[in-house]
Amino acid sequence: MSLIKRLLAESVGTFWLVLGGCGAAVLAAKFPQVGIGLVGVSLAFGLTVLTMAYAIGHISGCHLNPAVTLGLAAGGRFPFKEVAPYMVAQVIGGIIAAGVLYLIATGKMGAQVGDFAANGYGAHSPGGYGLTAALVCEVVMTAMFLFVIMGATDSRAPAGFAPIAIGLCLTLIHLISIPVTNTSVNPARSTSQALFANGGWALGQLWLFWVAPLVGGVIGALIYRVLSCTKCGEKE
Repeated sequence: MSLIKRLLAESVGTFWLVLGGCGAAVLAAKFPQVGIGLVGVSLAFGLTVLTMAYAIGHISGCHLNPAVTLGLAAGGRFPFKEVAPYMVAQVIGGIIAAGVLYLIATGKMGAQVGDFAANGYGAHSPGGYGLTAALVCEVVMTAMFLFVIMGATDSRAPAGFAPIAIGLCLTLIHLISIPVTNTSVNPARSTSQALFANGGWALGQLWLFWVAPLVGGVIGALIYRVLSCTKCGEKE
């Protein structure tokens, strides 16, 4: 598959992740009487990855996330020379989705965009968690996400079930960490929402939601790479 087609697939996939996950948070989470709440938003993010894994996994690998792309490269599953193009495609897809979501969200009379499901810490953490807690949470959650991705897509794992494991893992991550940072584990998702959130605060805090997921992704992938190596530590 050509690089251009794979990049387009990553853009479309990330578009769906942001529109589906953040759209659920912005439009449906607090809808009167029937809002889907934290559990619904968590499921929405997991379902976007699950559905896209089956739709474009055979085209681009369905990374949808700069942290996943860098982690897979660190884990020996993806060429480093393609990391930057993948990241750019993912960010572009996310921004387009956020733009579409902004148009929908502002189409309601008297609508206020507010935080627009952006990620934050301190005063902008849903639960009031500070910088250190947010940093640790994002690093650990992304590390575990990559660990599951590496394991589920291992050639020794049961075939055909990887998207389910990965989608459920992302759902669980959101169930744990939405109160802390609104859950990033994905710099493309964080960037897209930060551009449209009111007040400019999200752009000022965006650095954490690039640094922590990228570091966590590499850590998780390297841990799995060491644990899964059948020859590591063996004597010649």
